[in-house]
Amino acid sequence: MLRMAEPIIHHRHPEFAELFTRVCGNLRYVFQTKHEVFTLTSSGTGAMEAVVCNIHSPGETALYVNGGKFGERWGEILRAYGINAVEVKVEWGDSVLPRHIEAALEEHPHAKAVYLTHSETSTGAATDVRAIARIAGRRGDVLTIVDGITAVGAMELRMDEWGIDCVVTGSQKGLMIPPGLAFVAVSPKAWERVKSSRLPRYYFDLRAAQKALEANDTPWTPAISLVVGLDAALTMIRQEGIERVWARHARLGTALRAAVQAVGLQILAKEPSNALTAIRIPESVDSGKFSTLLKKTYGITAAGGQGHLAGRIVRISHLGYYDELDMVAVISAIEMALTDCGFVFERGAGIRAAQESFARHSS
Repeated sequence: MLRMAEPIIHHRHPEFAELFTRVCGNLRYVFQTKHEVFTLTSSGTGAMEAVVCNIHSPGETALYVNGGKFGERWGEILRAYGINAVEVKVEWGDSVLPRHIEAALEEHPHAKAVYLTHSETSTGAATDVRAIARIAGRRGDVLTIVDGITAVGAMELRMDEWGIDCVVTGSQKGLMIPPGLAFVAVSPKAWERVKSSRLPRYYFDLRAAQKALEANDTPWTPAISLVVGLDAALTMIRQEGIERVWARHARLGTALRAAVQAVGLQILAKEPSNALTAIRIPESVDSGKFSTLLKKTYGITAAGGQGHLAGRIVRISHLGYYDELDMVAVISAIEMALTDCGFVFERGAGIRAAQESFARHSS
């Protein structure tokens, strides 16, 4: 965005305060909350850590779902702060079911929070955070904490209406700007926990962020150029309308999944995310060669698998300012790279399936 190339403004001057006020209002709109959304200068992992060290006290118990690399990360952060982290494990590519959480809460009645990943970036699987928040909410003091790093701005998320207590995201996914900013949305119920937390924190102290926010400011020097870019990106989202943004991502994801299945490939996730799609690579196809062809020959960047899925899947993003023609180009590149790898399929089947999907789900 060219806005980020403009001369730097001073973050303690009224010009920044005016811009930041607008940004905070638009963040609340995207998160669908009336409550505070704090802006941190960090990656999304910083926001994850900020939640843990702000809502817990030493020795507490928390549940976390490990269904991929980033669910696994919740457990690592919890343990780093001395929290008794109880793993609810599901197969990578599967989604945790509400009854799994209900059973875990029955077994661990002293749990203070449930940590979820709305869109598991390593597998492309989506979690029904709405249903799980409803279950956790019935237990009084249990908080529902959601990693929305690839979900916010891409998938339906209504924080207040669904009773979610904390949601985190990063700047480089659905918010469409480079990495370097992270965001934490906090419910009143979670804020009471922040005020009583006895874990150490300094840079990520949300009490300091709250005090600064009262003056439309941040406690520490922010990534000013990124905040300027964020202002432009949030304005784009606001103009399109969040419901239309969610619907657009659903159309793109549905079309891509139809396309790859039409050429004979399989989707990893049983309940797929609308932010990205993880595609199983057939044994007859060299995954390294396929990814290299996509990038160097056809100009499409795709991510490989992580952990035990390395070399077995490729992950295609469809979040941000993608539209239908972008996805047609991606699908065309996938078909051509598969052909170059010697994979046999009906050429053009993916493009046709995508176009038919778009026709069925037109806006």
